[in-house]
Parts: sequence; structure tokens; C-alpha cells
Amino acid sequence: MICRRFLRPGHSGANNKMAIFTHVTVGTNDLEQATKFYDAAFGALGLKNLGAFGDSATAYGAQAPEFLVLKPRDGKPATHANGGTIGFMAPSRKAVDAFHAAGLANGGACEGEPGPRDVMPNAYGAYLRDPDGNKLCAYCMAAE
Repeated sequence: MICRRFLRPGHSGANNKMAIFTHVTVGTNDLEQATKFYDAAFGALGLKNLGAFGDSATAYGAQAPEFLVLKPRDGKPATHANGGTIGFMAPSRKAVDAFHAAGLANGGACEGEPGPRDVMPNAYGAYLRDPDGNKLCAYCMAAE
């Protein structure tokens, strides 16, 4: 299945970036373990740990806080979304592979090995669950 309807007119998908969010957050029950996981997995995608965001969160992004891993403010245990996936753009297929390997080596679980996907032309992706069960993926849309 190819989702060409999601491509902007005149774009092949390689540089088709979405920008509708101010930020995304996922909950954690162990901020130290989550930070270790995201430092490794996001490092493979060129995203940086931007430091603590208050006393119960770590912020990540290319230059500004765009993704936060945090302990829920209501004090209840963090849970993951059933059916929810957060996708990240990877600069290359090698970066997708590195994201997956780094995540697995740092407490993540495989939800889909790196490889071609039939959702869009040239799509190459991999899926992980973080140590708290949040589902993540990384995709490269560039041709080999």
C-alpha cells in the first residue's frame, strides 16, 4: 500500500517533512533508564539530549525541545498508547539501522526489523518499543 495522498504536491517523499506539532511527550516510570534509551536511539538520528526539563523530564531535539520523556504530572504510573506510534525522520537507511540497534542495546524491544516498507516510495523503516512500552519508528524516505 503506497500512501501517496500524504505527500505534498510535487514531492517524492524524500524531503517531505511534517511540521504540525509544537512538541511530543511520552511518559516513563524510570527517567534514568528512559534517558539512557533515548540518548542512544536518538543519537543515531542526530537528535540531541537538550538536558533536564524541570525535575521530572528530559528534552530532546535538533535545536529546540521537540520531544520530552517525562514522569506523569498526576503522579500515576506512565502507560503507553495502544495503537499509538511516534515516527522520526532518519537522514539515511544506515541511521535507521543504527537507531534500531541502539534502542535494542539500551532496553528497547523490537517491533519491526529495519527494512523496506511499502507505505511510500523508497520507505525504509524500523520499529521499537522503549523501556516503558511506547512505540517508536524511524524512517528514511530517500532512495538507496
